[in-house]
Amino acid sequence: MKKAIFPGTFDPITLGHLDIINRASLLFDEIVIAIGINSKKETLFSLEQRLEWITEIFKDNPKITASSYNKLTIDFCRDQNAGYILRGLRNSTDFDYESHIAQVNRKIGADIETIFILCAPELSYISSTIVRDLITYKGNYESLVPPEVKIS
Repeated sequence: MKKAIFPGTFDPITLGHLDIINRASLLFDEIVIAIGINSKKETLFSLEQRLEWITEIFKDNPKITASSYNKLTIDFCRDQNAGYILRGLRNSTDFDYESHIAQVNRKIGADIETIFILCAPELSYISSTIVRDLITYKGNYESLVPPEVKIS
């Protein structure tokens, strides 16, 4: 069974994330969307809210689950018996950043492979940072996130 961990903050989950997840679901038997807990990173939405959104979005897809973790991603992969780390790339800046992390992960966990999937070009401008800014300043963010991401 091919199991992948898709780590991130997902604050909030965007249409770009969905693009990567849906396309990766054709390659893997199981994908765990793993929300990393980083005490140094301030989030706009609670962990519970982010897990709730992801669970709701993928409720009809048994191949995709959501979880959180507070350890090295490699260690979480081992805990989950996952042989792959899934990462989405929007542009060359993402590649530069993600390739360094992948190389470190390879050094400390050669048994776990990192797989990169390029985001669809029409979604490559979307980031959680941009969405958070739009939400914070009362901008129109709805076209950048799944309909399940509702802000009250």
